[in-house]
Amino acid sequence: MGAAFPHRLPAAYRAAARGALRVTLTAAAGFYVLLYGFDSAIGATYALFGAIAMAGLSHLPGSGRQRATVLLGVVPVCWVLITLGTYLSVRTWSAVVGMLVVGFALAFMAVGGPRFAGAATGLQLMYILPSFPPYDPGSLGERLGGATFGLVLLIIAEVTLLPEPAALPYRERAARAADGAADCADRLRSAPYALPETMLRTARALSTGLRSSQVPEAERPAGAGVRPRALAHTGLATRTLLGRLAVMPPPAASAAPPGADEEPGPGGTDPLRTVADVARETAVRLRGGVPDGRAHARLRQVREALAAAEGTTPAALRRNAALLEVTDAALAMSTAADIAVRGREADAPAPGRFWYARMRAPHLWWRRLSGHVGGRSVFFQNAVRISLALAAARLIAGIDTLPHGFWVLLATLTLTRTTVRETRRTERIALTGTLVGALVAATLLALVGTDIEVYAVALPPLMLVTFTLGPVKGVGWAQALFTVVVALVFAQLAPATWQLAEFRLLDVLTGSAIGAVFGLLAWPRGAHDELRRSAAVLLRIAAEIVVATTAQIAAGGRRVPVVTAPGHRSLQHALVMAESAYAQYQSEPKGPGRRPAGQDWQAALITGHHTLWGADRLLVPPEPVEVPPLGREAAESVIRAGDRVAAAMLLTSARIDPTGDTAEATEGPHPPTVSAITAATATAAADDPPGAPRAYYATVSWLANLTTDVVRLAGDGDATPGEGPAAHHGESS
Repeated sequence: MGAAFPHRLPAAYRAAARGALRVTLTAAAGFYVLLYGFDSAIGATYALFGAIAMAGLSHLPGSGRQRATVLLGVVPVCWVLITLGTYLSVRTWSAVVGMLVVGFALAFMAVGGPRFAGAATGLQLMYILPSFPPYDPGSLGERLGGATFGLVLLIIAEVTLLPEPAALPYRERAARAADGAADCADRLRSAPYALPETMLRTARALSTGLRSSQVPEAERPAGAGVRPRALAHTGLATRTLLGRLAVMPPPAASAAPPGADEEPGPGGTDPLRTVADVARETAVRLRGGVPDGRAHARLRQVREALAAAEGTTPAALRRNAALLEVTDAALAMSTAADIAVRGREADAPAPGRFWYARMRAPHLWWRRLSGHVGGRSVFFQNAVRISLALAAARLIAGIDTLPHGFWVLLATLTLTRTTVRETRRTERIALTGTLVGALVAATLLALVGTDIEVYAVALPPLMLVTFTLGPVKGVGWAQALFTVVVALVFAQLAPATWQLAEFRLLDVLTGSAIGAVFGLLAWPRGAHDELRRSAAVLLRIAAEIVVATTAQIAAGGRRVPVVTAPGHRSLQHALVMAESAYAQYQSEPKGPGRRPAGQDWQAALITGHHTLWGADRLLVPPEPVEVPPLGREAAESVIRAGDRVAAAMLLTSARIDPTGDTAEATEGPHPPTVSAITAATATAAADDPPGAPRAYYATVSWLANLTTDVVRLAGDGDATPGEGPAAHHGESS
């Protein structure tokens, strides 16, 4: 006997069915009301395709209420796009130019985060729809009215019809991680001055939960404004604090009572207790409370006392350096959380680490957009690729006057992928599905003829099946079923014959060919090559910063809070480019073959973040201060260690992205050169010069952590990606 019939559908089918029900009811209601109730074929078409565009073809993340909020903002944008498309479509040249400009702008809006990226495809369709016959600006009112009616129905359906519960907000995730950091700090105040394994696992889980790849798209703080940037900064600082607490060295005399061997703050304040108080204060603030901020003020005083205190032994100096790192991370977390909650009204420090705190939204958005204008940004590459393909498709459809040329651009839009390999695979499956759907549609049209009632009855259940199976079964099923859906729609708008299916197949074939050509010509390997280049650039800039930072530490001098570490902005920009390429690379299917050596991309991002934050911590104090130079032996030791770490970074960079004259890298996952460099760095760090000051130990601690990063990046050692002290530096905004 066969297996028992499942009582519940798989989760993927249930989720798709909920969305399909909303799309079907909305699109069918708008279509039938306007077509049969008000005899408006134009309005019915725009109502149906408006709902399909924004719910069936777009991927708006979040709960029903979150999607409804996005759709409310989309409605006026759709009005502008429909108006532009209507007036520019009357001439082929203006339609092509409009398609090029609008197509690029809508695709490039993905730099604004997942919500903007999710709405882009639907908005493209809302501009494409009026770009084809009938060229009738006089019908603009019907077009706008129909699209608005469909979108309003969709907004209502999103809020009321089978709404999904909202995901855990990022602020709550950060608050829970801050509570976890407070527990860790409290535990470290007493013997054995180390975190138990259960608490370490909890800390790692809380840290991992703040990584953007682990957060639902709608909850990611990916926007360009002050609050999203600050919330992302809060998550990064909290992960850093958890990582620092996990590797906190014990006091010089571990048998001493709590706090006895710590560098005290004012009045003998326990630094770890104050860190715990700040972490709990941060959690309260993130949950909407209004703490008085006294813990933050106390921690600033403790940090100043730690910076001024004198150690007597290497162990005490290492403990002092570790406490300074912990207090810096806690202060950054608290400050960023305050900005995330209160925005520009927060009490932010002078420009530096929180450079964005006083900037207005237009300025921040301009920085985000201008930073991605150029061939090194995958957002720019994708926008150029799709805009050129759409413009070419509109030109061909206009010159050849293809019947239903709208389908040509729809196929180009939905079937073009970021790599030529995936575009070719997708189009092969899609064409097969379209052929099957065309045969079914042609048979149906030939058998039913002009009996519109049959089409009207069959359309809603077919739409429900289409938008349920399509997202789960893949593009072949989606194209086959959607081909039949559009045949039933157009058969109700005007008398249709079996040739309608033939036109559909021809147009999809044409659109697929255009997408394949531009997929081949414009960055055919997608994010792979760009990620390789951006990771190499990231490591080269990081190496420069390591050398410059160790040189400044050795030389001493005046430090002021308004100046960032050398190369800060260059490294920050390199991180943004590498992270956007990494995000796209993760979404692209991987081809056969083994991974090249050194291809641990996440480790490269961690290395960049660790370099950036460490250099700022060492060179950008909270208050102006005059730092004496290191002694000769300490200076030579720090510079040698920095040079070795920088050399390892440059060697790994050359292996990731070799140039024409780069020496051939050693085969295998364990390059001996990197092993020798990192081993020598660790040995040098362990051989402390006598009488070395605190700055020496802080720098050595930073370089030791960078050594761990480089070892992991090179594939040397047994460290697991995503774990260890350096792994708590996650993605930036």
